[in-house]
Amino acid sequence: MNSSMKRNIVLDHGTGAKLSRELVDFIVDILGDVYIGEMEDSALLSLPNARIAMTTDSFVVDPLIFGNGDIGKIAVCGTVNDLAVVGATPQYLTLAFIIETGLPFSDLERVLVSIRDTAREADIKIVAGDTKVVNQGEADKLFINTTGVGYFPREPLRMKHVRVGDHILLSGPIGNHAVHLLSIREGLGFESRVLSDCAPLNHMIAALLDGKAGWGIHSIRDVTRGGLAAVMQEYSRVGPFHMALDQARLPIQHETAMACDMLGIDPIDLANEGCLCLFVAPDYADLALDLLRRHAPGTGAVDIGKVLSSDTAQVRLKFPGGHVKRLEELEGAVLPRLC
Repeated sequence: MNSSMKRNIVLDHGTGAKLSRELVDFIVDILGDVYIGEMEDSALLSLPNARIAMTTDSFVVDPLIFGNGDIGKIAVCGTVNDLAVVGATPQYLTLAFIIETGLPFSDLERVLVSIRDTAREADIKIVAGDTKVVNQGEADKLFINTTGVGYFPREPLRMKHVRVGDHILLSGPIGNHAVHLLSIREGLGFESRVLSDCAPLNHMIAALLDGKAGWGIHSIRDVTRGGLAAVMQEYSRVGPFHMALDQARLPIQHETAMACDMLGIDPIDLANEGCLCLFVAPDYADLALDLLRRHAPGTGAVDIGKVLSSDTAQVRLKFPGGHVKRLEELEGAVLPRLC
């Protein structure tokens, strides 16, 4: 860091003058080879073909930095995964920062290092960016907005491709990300045993779609805000379908279940940052599970249910012993904002 720079972000870092230039230089120096912008108002880019996927997202996380990740890692993973689940290959990423005065440069540096390392892991390039600095109280330390662009080397995956009889697969445990953050915030003591699942999933998805299992994969969704329950409710309305889930098969870490029992919440409603829900034709379900389990984020992959025919959209959870519960769509959040 330039010795003349302040230890914390100040409002003049957003004026467009010398301190702004130094802030941008600081960001670019840390991002290194994952940043290919030329400091002009727009980037000039090339894509292998004209059929592209584009997504945009905004990231707010409390706490900003947590046990095994931070807002920077979440921003890259969230954008990359949104592109990959529709069958696109992530190619380019833009970053816009809204920074509150008083943010330590050491925190910004950690976030930037995380962005750089995660972008390298996902093999995506950062092509443009922006910084805005606001007064204290006008933002919560740091907000990040992204736009991601990818291209389609294959046919896109859409929700409307789901069929009656499809198996519903999960790539790993649910609820860990939310419980990890909540444990840090509330001092619950689970954060060292329940880690965030935040990870870029594009390479695992590409391996699935490019292999034999790809012929039977109809749709993929990353299970983020709103949790598995929200994903099921959304897909049930497409058919309409009856999403029949087996409660005993849901992958829930023991400590996550303990924390949820203590708080009176259900892991099925909690946010994740590295979990996929896949809808797969019956003849390809076992093959897809085998391929998922060969990748670190997919080692806990399981088959949790089926898509059934229905006249109305419904999500039902079958418990051991035969009791069936219909899941109603939540009207609000089960927890204060985490991410």
